[in-house]
Amino acid sequence: MIFPAFMRENPRLAVFALLATATSGFGQTFFFSVFGSGIRETFALQNSTYGLIYSVATLASAILLLKLGPLADRWALNRLTALAAAILAAGCLMIALAPHWLFLIPGFLLARLGGQGLMGHIGLSTAGRYFTRNRGRIMALTAGGFPIAEAILPLSAGLILAAGGWRMPWFIATGLLLAVLLPLLLYLSRNAAHPATLSGSAVDQLDEQDESLDFNQSQVLRDPGFYLILPAALIVPFTVTAVLFHQSAFAEIRGWTTAQVGLAFTGFAAGHIVSLFFGGPLVDRIGAQRSLSYGLIPIFCSMLVLGLTEFAWTPNLYLALCGISLGFIGAAGGAIWPERYGIRHIGAIRSVAQASMVFSTALSPILVGVLLDVGVTTTGVGLLFAVLILLSAILAQTAVPPGHRA
Repeated sequence: MIFPAFMRENPRLAVFALLATATSGFGQTFFFSVFGSGIRETFALQNSTYGLIYSVATLASAILLLKLGPLADRWALNRLTALAAAILAAGCLMIALAPHWLFLIPGFLLARLGGQGLMGHIGLSTAGRYFTRNRGRIMALTAGGFPIAEAILPLSAGLILAAGGWRMPWFIATGLLLAVLLPLLLYLSRNAAHPATLSGSAVDQLDEQDESLDFNQSQVLRDPGFYLILPAALIVPFTVTAVLFHQSAFAEIRGWTTAQVGLAFTGFAAGHIVSLFFGGPLVDRIGAQRSLSYGLIPIFCSMLVLGLTEFAWTPNLYLALCGISLGFIGAAGGAIWPERYGIRHIGAIRSVAQASMVFSTALSPILVGVLLDVGVTTTGVGLLFAVLILLSAILAQTAVPPGHRA
């Protein structure tokens, strides 16, 4: 099979990384958003109660990810993949079988941990660890799994839900994970070098920049630059999760129709996919840190569009711009950590960033929900996020390279 030049360093693991991030979609907010009405109706839940359940489960998954994420440095890739898939499948099955709303809490926790947490972490860590040439392009390819899932999973789940109720898609997801996706992921990763072997002699294969980097998690946490860059890496998922989770509320306030919102989501996925083709080469050309800030420009503009315009095309434009930033950040946000700190401890380092991302995406729906409940308009919400995005971009540009390990 002929692969693009940038994949030839390890084509099977390039496909594996893409498939892992796509598989994470079963634990992402865009998939859960399809089932909100049905679940709330079944268990007679208020919007605030449902949102609280989701946020508590997400916060707990972030804490657990800090413990499980470093296993990416110590376990064989296929072993960690099997664990993540088992956790995700268990969560899907628990949601499908839930006899009471209390069972949604562990179900949501397992699905968020296995999907958004571990599967996304595994895919991005694989791309960062096993590829040293054209890392930006590989990261862009890997991040492409997210819009693929965005385009396929919500639509498919919606069609199945309409025909068989909200539980049926979760049963099908469980079967797909165990019967199709897990065997395929294990096949693709079966010959992956153990992470421990990528130190020592294997490090000679790395480029000159990576040879000089070997930061562990504790050293990274003492680097002030990490905390300057982290907000820029988090602000896009933080913002996008908030606006997607409350999209129905925005639509009611603005008077947008279901057809308008559906078409806008098509633009969101298209923007996400198209931007990946530009984000990867940009990272390879100017570096991940500069690309990270540039990638925030579209979502900054999107929040201005949300806050300051009242046109029929407002949802289309602001969601498309959100999708464009997701693509750029997918490439730059994944490449920034191996570029800055090396690959030897990338699993532990990425687990901190990934857990921070999960934690932030648990808080943002609560923040926007409270703002809407106290009477803040969508204009206020959009302008607030625009300010946060601008500050994040400025902070990222002030971070200096870390000192080499003594």
